[in-house]
Amino acid sequence: MGGAGGVTGIGRVARAEPDGYTISVGTWGTHVVNAFVYSTPYDLAQDFETVALLPSVPHWFIARKNLPPKDFKEFIAYLKENSGKVTAASVGAGGSSAVCGYYFGKATGTSTTLVPYRGGAPALQDIVAGNVDTMCDLAANSLAQVKAGNVKAYAVTAKKRWFAAPDVPTVAEAGVPGVEVINWLGAYAPKGTPKDAIVRLNAAFKTAMADPAVRQRIADQGLEIPPPEQQTPEAFAAYLKSEMDKWGAVIRESGIKGQ
Repeated sequence: MGGAGGVTGIGRVARAEPDGYTISVGTWGTHVVNAFVYSTPYDLAQDFETVALLPSVPHWFIARKNLPPKDFKEFIAYLKENSGKVTAASVGAGGSSAVCGYYFGKATGTSTTLVPYRGGAPALQDIVAGNVDTMCDLAANSLAQVKAGNVKAYAVTAKKRWFAAPDVPTVAEAGVPGVEVINWLGAYAPKGTPKDAIVRLNAAFKTAMADPAVRQRIADQGLEIPPPEQQTPEAFAAYLKSEMDKWGAVIRESGIKGQ
């Protein structure tokens, strides 16, 4: 699904024959954020059938290991004292990290200087090297570096602590309620795919996510499987709409655009 943050691949699925044999598996970034930061050749809200909500992982705020703040409250105070001077890495100018950073900045009255990168790996590499200060990163992306002590993790953007790093508090615990940024995955089919094909595809995904070996493999990567009642096409459609409504308002207000 490479190209323009996934736009190229998703566009091919949107134009595919709706026969149940071509599907798209995408993230919150590709199937929500992209709808508002890019001029896509498809309508993410209208051109797809929801198939199944898949595993998710939160974002978290990380920083170079020698950044002065010891915890998240100190981090917020540091950002306020150094408004606009702290550098924040992002995957692209309109990626999920940029959206998360704006959302957090509005909630806390802070601002940073965005430093766009071509991918999560080089962004993280520069934080490890101390060339950039912080990032609202996909937690699974930087877990190994946090465990190795090469970067700090201040807080997780979720309702509850992340099972893969239970010692890291949530943003709400650290004094900023409501800042929740979850990078979930989902499966989609082209609009008009027969209902019976959607049902069969959904059943296949649910069966896979119920398999003990698959569940362990997913957990090993830091992802969490949604409850069965949230995996249905109907439940996923409702969740997708709520996410589109929430993040559409945030991104339109921010003026963030992809490049």
